[in-house]
Parts: sequence; structure tokens; C-alpha cells
Amino acid sequence: MLTGTPFIPETITVHLGAPDSPAPNVTLDFPSYIKNVASSEIFPTWPESALRANIYAITSFALNRIYTEWYRSRGYDFDITATTQYDQKFINGREYFENISYLVDELYNDYVRRQGSVEPLFTAFCNGTTTTCDGLSQWGTVTLANRGYTPYEILQYYYGKDIDIVKNAPVKTAQPSYPGIPLEFGSAGNDVRSLQIYLNRISRNYPAIPKIPAADGIFDDATVQAVRTFQQVFGLAPTGVVEQSTWYRIVSIYTAVKRIAELDSEGVRYEEVMPVFTEDLSIGMQSDEVRMLQYYLAVIGAYYAAVQPVEITGYFGEQTEKSVKSFQRVFGLPQTGMVDRATRNDLYRAYKGIAESVKPDYTAVALYPGTVLREGDSSSYVRIIQEYLTFIHDTYPNIPAVNNTGYFGPITRQAVTEFQRQFGINPTGIVGAVTWDSIAGVYSDLKYGFDKRPYQEPGYTITGG
Repeated sequence: MLTGTPFIPETITVHLGAPDSPAPNVTLDFPSYIKNVASSEIFPTWPESALRANIYAITSFALNRIYTEWYRSRGYDFDITATTQYDQKFINGREYFENISYLVDELYNDYVRRQGSVEPLFTAFCNGTTTTCDGLSQWGTVTLANRGYTPYEILQYYYGKDIDIVKNAPVKTAQPSYPGIPLEFGSAGNDVRSLQIYLNRISRNYPAIPKIPAADGIFDDATVQAVRTFQQVFGLAPTGVVEQSTWYRIVSIYTAVKRIAELDSEGVRYEEVMPVFTEDLSIGMQSDEVRMLQYYLAVIGAYYAAVQPVEITGYFGEQTEKSVKSFQRVFGLPQTGMVDRATRNDLYRAYKGIAESVKPDYTAVALYPGTVLREGDSSSYVRIIQEYLTFIHDTYPNIPAVNNTGYFGPITRQAVTEFQRQFGINPTGIVGAVTWDSIAGVYSDLKYGFDKRPYQEPGYTITGG
């Protein structure tokens, strides 16, 4: 969950014992969990201001555990434990006090954070009698409430003046922060940017890990080197690929060095979690992300008979929505017509499988390899794009010709940038799906006189999911 701004999960899974004990897990809706803990930790006869302050603290503590994936990043299959030795008291099956239940219904989607940070504060607390701590004293809240302190003033007394209470946070289904597909050289997206931010912060504590100069969401050579060094430092296979175990080790170390699960957290700033790519795509949107979606759907639709083809326009209209729904139906996803993270991952997997299986001589123009190409890269795909650009140069002389060396140097970058300017694409000098498709399309039109892009050719189809 560290990859975005916090929200209230629909459910929470509680382990009914110490983390390594064989105790069972129980999953329940989040408000019921807060009611259970509040009814187990505090007394219903306390002043309302004290009850409210404690409910804020209980909620924020639980949300911090979920936000940092404190247990899940360590391989456990639960979000929090039921014991005060590690977390907060939960008694499975207990009844709730009526006034506490009423207050939780009002407050369960409010939480405490530091000003300037996005994560729920690790609101440490203790009873203040048999145990004391640096955080909130439960019995101390009663004393302050009797003095006329408001809930916010009580929280400030224990956690400092620089706190906010976030009100009415949205309720969503919690998803693992791991994107579900390995991240590797050429991958791009918000998950890659999060990875780069994590590694750059970790490198301050572990200087052997090289800094990534541009945390731009593109998995480049510098990111490969940083990942590989991280894996070496922490005893993982140094592949340079971020699969699930590497991802969660990175999340765990990032949480530790920033002390996100501590009262004195360094804090997670909004700019660290702000997406640089559009997260979810839906009808009415118009962008390069939509064009990339349509390209993937168009190619997949050429090989999967049950996936409706789509035109690549950059506008998400009814045709695109129907195509998305048909893809979701084939791949067993909820048929929403919206492209969320799960749909995006399955789209990429399906497309990548096609791109890797289609022989180069099967189509007149090559499919996008599924990996971003940028300056410094070397591959056969760079050579292909150089060949296309050089051919295009004969008709558009402002686009420089380049030697087909397979190395993406400054001249190739200039040629790509000029092509993008010529054809109305953001002139980044980077070749992603949209730029590849446009270059391949212009090359096809000039060389063959009509579109011979793979998704417009009749070919074999795949009928299964």
C-alpha cells in the first residue's frame, strides 16, 4: 500500500497470537475491528473526548500497519496481531460497547498524520498505569478530557502540535503493493517510480547502492544496477529483476530506514507517492496512456478472437470500453470497462506473450517489444527502430537518418524527438508503445502504401483465455 496515498481498507486480517505462533487468522470489516479493539482497550464510561482521542489512535495504529505492509512484507498472511506485545488488543468474538460502537461508526475513516506527511502516524499508546511509553497514555486521556481538552488537543498533547486529523478518508479494497508482475529493464509505470524512490532513500543508509539519477518511472540501466546491488547487499539473487521477494524486501528496508512504523517517522511526502502516469483509465479520457491501452488491445484483439479490436485514437470512447470489457471477460476479470491495476497487468502479460511468440518475419512491421527504449540502450529492437527512422528520413528530411547499430545514442534520440514533434507526440526522445506504433505505422505506410501493422493484418487467433 506504500505506493499510494492512504485509504481505509474494507477488511483487515488479524492473527490471533504472536506473529510466529500457529494461531489462526480472522478477517473482518475494518470498523468492526476498531470496535473490538476499542471495547477491549478502553472503558465506555470515560469522557467522550477521551474515547474519541483513543479511537483516533487505535485507527491510525492499525492503518500504519496496513500502509507499511508491516507483516505482509515479511511473508506473513495477515495485517496485524491480536496481542499488545506487538500491536493492540483484539478479542475474537467479543461484544462491543454501544457508545463505543456509535463513535467508531462516526470516526473509523478518520486518522492522524504528521503535517507534510501522507502516512497514518504510528500512534503508539499504552495504558499509562502498569505500562508507560513515549506515545499516548490511555488513562492520561481521561485526566485531560476532564480538564476540558478536546480530542484534537489530547492528541496534540501526546503526539505534538504538528499533527492533522484526516477526515472521511475513502474506503477501498486493499491490494498488495507488489504490482503482480516482475519489474525489469524496460518496464515503466508508477510502480517503477516507487521502486526508484525507495532505492534512492535506502542508498542514503547503504551507500554501496548507487543512486538512480532520474526517478522517472522507467526501469533503465541505473535502476538495474541499483536493484542488483540491493540484492547483493541483502543476500538475494543479484538478477536486477524485481520479483515479489525483492519488492517486499525493498519495502521492508525502506520502511525501516524512514522509520515509518515508528512514532518519530521521517514521514512520506506527497511528492513521493504522487503518480506520474495516469492510474486508472475510463470512458471520456484522452491521453497517451489511452493510446497505449488501445495499442495493446488492438494487438491482443488480432490474436484473441474474443477480444474486440479497437482503433488507436487516444480517446477512450464506447468502442474502447467494449474492447476492455471483452478483454476482462476473456481473462476472468470483473467486466467494468475501466482499466485498473489488475486489468493493466493482465493486458501487459497478454501483450508481452504475443510479442515474444510472434516471429519477426510474420508481420511486415515489428511489434513493440513491451520494453521502453531510451538513450544508452543496446538491442535488436533499437536496430529495428533505427531502420524505420532512416527509411522515414527520405520522406521527412527533418528527421535525421541514423546508422542501424543497435545502440541508442544521441543521434537516435534526436531522430526520435524530431519524429515525435513531427507527429504530435510528446517529444521525450524515449520510445514507448505509442511512439513505436506511430513510427512503425509511418514506416509501413511509406514502404507498403497501406497499413501493414500487425493488429490490422488477418492472422491466426487464440480462442482460449
